[in-house]
Amino acid sequence: MAPMTQKITFPGSQGAMLAAGLEWPDGPARGFALFAHCFTCSKESRAAVRIARRLAERGFAVLRFDFTGLGASQGDFANTNFSSNVADLLAAVAWLRAHHQAPDILIGHSLGGAAVLAAAPEIAEAKGVVTVGAPCDPSHVSNLFAGDVETITAEGEAEVQLAGRPFTIRRHFLEDIAEQKIAAAIKAMKKALLVFHSPVDDTVSVDNAAMIFAAARHPKSFVSLDNADHLLSRPADAAYVAEVLAAWASRYLPGSIPAQTGDDGWQAHLSETAPRPYAQSITVNGHRLKADEPKSVGGGDSGPSPYDLLLASLGACTAMTMRMYAARKNWPLEHIEVRLNHDKIHAEDCADCESGSGKIDRFEKEISLGGALDDAQRARLLDIAGRCPVNITLQSAVKISTRLRE
Repeated sequence: MAPMTQKITFPGSQGAMLAAGLEWPDGPARGFALFAHCFTCSKESRAAVRIARRLAERGFAVLRFDFTGLGASQGDFANTNFSSNVADLLAAVAWLRAHHQAPDILIGHSLGGAAVLAAAPEIAEAKGVVTVGAPCDPSHVSNLFAGDVETITAEGEAEVQLAGRPFTIRRHFLEDIAEQKIAAAIKAMKKALLVFHSPVDDTVSVDNAAMIFAAARHPKSFVSLDNADHLLSRPADAAYVAEVLAAWASRYLPGSIPAQTGDDGWQAHLSETAPRPYAQSITVNGHRLKADEPKSVGGGDSGPSPYDLLLASLGACTAMTMRMYAARKNWPLEHIEVRLNHDKIHAEDCADCESGSGKIDRFEKEISLGGALDDAQRARLLDIAGRCPVNITLQSAVKISTRLRE
């Protein structure tokens, strides 16, 4: 199954609703990543889409979003600045933290790279920061409209052309980028750093990568994007970034989300990891599964339903118990197949049920046994099939305690 995109919105730093896409992998997420796009770009830029989706193919859940006033997000771009972009990024982190988990990896392209560097010290859960063609100083973006800086300063604003589109830049934007101290944020972030940059980038020179790298503490890495342009226009360049990033990030991630269970005293761990409302990622004693509801009841049908899993548990237990018994007896049991159904019936329709009213659960098992078994052996194995532990549990009085985790 290919990765899927969940469309979401969340409130940004200025109160406008920001548009985002959450790329989900097929199966449990290895980790969560947050992608910040380039200056005046959007979450739909070729680099953002290609990197996010390739990372999803490699098992990462990736949130890419539009900053205020850009792409499909609400708000007025003219009222934004670098500080508001950083605040939007932190709002995206807050949404992930509230609905799934805070991002493990922060990724920023161009000015988005400077934004994730500035925000990183405030995101304690993040383990790594990745920049792609990022400037070491946000004021670098003023070079894109250098001929209009004097007008903006004198008149308070000006309409500038960026990538063939008009944008209003106001004086507060210039004042804000002039006050940023990215080098100090890089030193303070205490996270692994991966810097991607092209030596032929004619928008943000590779000297910026050198300064970012020099300001950072170890562990830090630099990867040259030979012959790539600033926007990573070629699909192969974006794919290369994603592949190297995924391999690099694996060194700083524990494995899959949810984490391996057992060391915290719990045998099973379930977490919503695919588009809501029902899809679940399951780890049971280190084994990964998934569950969902069918589309007929509003689910995504990305995995078996809870009752499907219960049927599978009963069937597996039945076959295993018969196999263990036959092995102890040294009987010639060659193969077992178990077919199961589950439904709810009215109690009055059940002749051998204790309850006489309401509905009860009915499980049906049909078993096929292969091998040179005689009639007595087959009858005994049928008896044993009804004594498997899960079968007994379902027919017994059970106690289930539930509490909220602090």
